[in-house]
Amino acid sequence: MQQGELVSPFPSARDRLDSAAIGRTASDWEQRYRRAVIASDTVATAFVVAAIGGFFGARQAANWHERWGILAFGTELLVLGALAVNRSWAPAVLGQGAEEFRRLGRSLFTATIVLALGGIALTSHNIKLWIFVAIPAIALITMTTRYLLRLWLHNQRKEGRCLRPVLAAGSPATLRDLISRTRKFPHLGWRVDAVCTTDGLGPEGDQVDGVPVVGPLAEVANHVRRDGYRVVAVTPDPHWSPDRLQRLAWNLEGSEAEMVVAPVLMEVAGPRLHIDAVLGIPLLRVSMPTFTGGRRAIKGVVDRVGAAILLMLFAPLMLIVGLLVLADSRGGALYSQRRVGKDGREFTILKFRTMVVGADRARAALADRNEGAGLLFKLRRDPRVTRVGAVLRRYSLDELPQLFNVLTGSMSLVGPRPPLPEECAAYGPDVRRRLLVKPGLTGLWQISGRSDLSWEEAVRLDLRYVEDWSLALDTVILWKTLRAVLYGQGAY
Repeated sequence: MQQGELVSPFPSARDRLDSAAIGRTASDWEQRYRRAVIASDTVATAFVVAAIGGFFGARQAANWHERWGILAFGTELLVLGALAVNRSWAPAVLGQGAEEFRRLGRSLFTATIVLALGGIALTSHNIKLWIFVAIPAIALITMTTRYLLRLWLHNQRKEGRCLRPVLAAGSPATLRDLISRTRKFPHLGWRVDAVCTTDGLGPEGDQVDGVPVVGPLAEVANHVRRDGYRVVAVTPDPHWSPDRLQRLAWNLEGSEAEMVVAPVLMEVAGPRLHIDAVLGIPLLRVSMPTFTGGRRAIKGVVDRVGAAILLMLFAPLMLIVGLLVLADSRGGALYSQRRVGKDGREFTILKFRTMVVGADRARAALADRNEGAGLLFKLRRDPRVTRVGAVLRRYSLDELPQLFNVLTGSMSLVGPRPPLPEECAAYGPDVRRRLLVKPGLTGLWQISGRSDLSWEEAVRLDLRYVEDWSLALDTVILWKTLRAVLYGQGAY
């Protein structure tokens, strides 16, 4: 290129070839990652089966169907077969949210049921070993290896690798929102490389938020086939009629691109979304959020049993923390405060004291220095926080006494943040939906940045949890809480 030569905002032939190569590279890494997951699941299953078989192999029974070798081989086939049938290795779910672990859990549960029925049919006395030892061990190892693989994948994506090239098509406003979200959350694996708008122009002429506009909406399929994009993200625009969306889906057939249509009516995801065909019309059915029933009963049992176990495990640490609080400053080790729980009922929350005595009365004098978002009052360098209190807050150790609140039923292990009564009094009708479930010791807010989040983002995360709650989501949040606590991001 000669100095002073103008650069076209639209991709050249060479640029399009490079883009196609990017698409092939993305497909290559997806296949490699899928093979790595399959290999890790297979090796983990074989390791557990071999370990149990080697340890108990000497105890062979007289009948052929009771011999450990037959059961070991059958267990491995059942587990791997269940993983394949439940599409636990589908590229669309690998490294993406709680669905991957939900399918993994469903597969192992299926294998357990089939194994139990087979043991009953064959009157095997050794089947308990495989049901109560082998399957749980396989679950523990496979979930751990998948989580480690996901951490590696997310680190790669933060460095700009292992991303799916996306062509987004819609109105400039909705495209800007999509671009912003993909940049904020690179671990999701999308990189918007180009956009199409109604007239082929953007608010900056040839760009939307720094991403080049490659053409009008009518030419989306042509660009996908020519440039090798892996995802076509359709965002709201008056141009998109049902007929045009259907024609776009037809035109994308045979390509490697996945078509994703953003919902325009509400922000709902997870197990509440279902697609039904009524009179030949595909309808997106949104089921009501579940606030009662069997799953909530299971959650209550898990909360109380988990809180009891954690209290026993952390009892020595809590004793040490309490003594340090007493030695550091005048006052008691525990601090109690009124908070608002499920259905607006107030309860007393317990925490280790992290501030000097009388901190509540000194808050009014610090009101002009508030750095908290929305209704929250927060200071990064709060003069009321003690030396020990600063350490406790950074690693969330001051929250440990709330396990007693979970044990008594006023809180849950996972849920929205418990608000103060004065905060709750200022809630609008939409924000009050946070009170439809029990507040939690941890939640989406805690693992997503805590006090570094804006008020709107914190509320959105809490409402998302209320609307889309599932046992699988709780499991993922609890798992991620450990990392959030260790890093201490947003904790002050």
